[in-house]
Amino acid sequence: MKLLKFLHEKIVFLIFPFILNSSCAQDKIEGLFYLDEKPVSIVIRNGKISEINRISELPEEAKNVYIAPGLIDNQVNGFDGVSFAFGGGELTEEGILKATKALWGRGVTTYLPTLTTDKTELLLKNFSILAKVKNNKNLLGSIPGFHLEGPYISPVDGYRGAHSLNYVRKPDWKQFMEFYKASGNNILTITVAPELEGAQDLIKKCIEKGIVVALGHHNGTIEDINLAVENGARISTHLGNGCANLINRHNNPLWPQLANDKLSISIICDGFHLLPEEIRVFYKVKGPEKTIITSDVTKYANMEPGIYKNIDGDDIELTVDGKIQYPAQKVLAGSASSLDKGVGHIMKVTGCSLAEAIRMASTNAAKLYNLNDRGSIEVGKRADLILFTMDDSKMNIKKTMVAGKMVYDSNK
Repeated sequence: MKLLKFLHEKIVFLIFPFILNSSCAQDKIEGLFYLDEKPVSIVIRNGKISEINRISELPEEAKNVYIAPGLIDNQVNGFDGVSFAFGGGELTEEGILKATKALWGRGVTTYLPTLTTDKTELLLKNFSILAKVKNNKNLLGSIPGFHLEGPYISPVDGYRGAHSLNYVRKPDWKQFMEFYKASGNNILTITVAPELEGAQDLIKKCIEKGIVVALGHHNGTIEDINLAVENGARISTHLGNGCANLINRHNNPLWPQLANDKLSISIICDGFHLLPEEIRVFYKVKGPEKTIITSDVTKYANMEPGIYKNIDGDDIELTVDGKIQYPAQKVLAGSASSLDKGVGHIMKVTGCSLAEAIRMASTNAAKLYNLNDRGSIEVGKRADLILFTMDDSKMNIKKTMVAGKMVYDSNK
């Protein structure tokens, strides 16, 4: 209610008709405020929100179109055929721009390219490429930093998920600093297994550098998990996944993470990674305040169904209904669904409001990573905005603005 009251007073904007003049640094847009569905008008100057005003009514064509802050995805392994995680020469500046543009079309205005467990040389190479491209003016600041998921995760089948066992390692601070330097000091978050030898020391050192530590792909005990939180860990990476298929009903890593009130969670809401009842339980425990919707999306998004190869040469299957699975381990291998699907799905299975869903898909991530210029609609913040309709629990992106610039229009 506090969030609703706060944003209700601040207010925001929306869409049709879009009054844009490329020769002027000021734009004005009208539409439905996503928190209360009341008409508002917003003025954008020089890429930022300068005015937010209530208005009495909207044109007929705008009455079903919402406006919200752009979505923020903290786990993007790749998109539209482009992989940040794997190598062989595929990752290029052009590829990063291609993936970013495709994500804009799904309403994602900020994201963390995610590198997963792989050989040291590949991680160093891809971090270096990302670091060079990060500030490309054509990206409009959509990439504030990176996510390192592994290689310091559980080597146990199931808990390591589709990560290659060949490259799983024990935590090594010297090695991590090599990754950090290659990234241009832009690793914003790291996912680690707290039960590994050296993990707690790594966590403490990362916290000293302002790096957000996440727990994931692990089989930590309650003691491991609580100690990690005491040492500064703040979130669980895709809770309920990166977990063995068969676990002890009492002693498993899920209960301690749910029970620790200091720990937030991210969850994948693509309709495959978690059952509806799992999402409902996780949501009831953590609430919209401590839940982040993530995608874990991979390069297979936007690709044709079929059989592909992972870094070990094993089969990865993209099914016709959009599931990515690793048959050898009988586990999922990331997602083919972008974050906009997660917004509609969590609303459908939990009954949460649009305002709460957007909070979990934007505002909470902005706060976690100290991205204080985005994630909500307030005067002075970046005009990272999405215009959309909700049709049968599906978010349909109409327009996307990043830093006040129109980067996607479904009518063009």
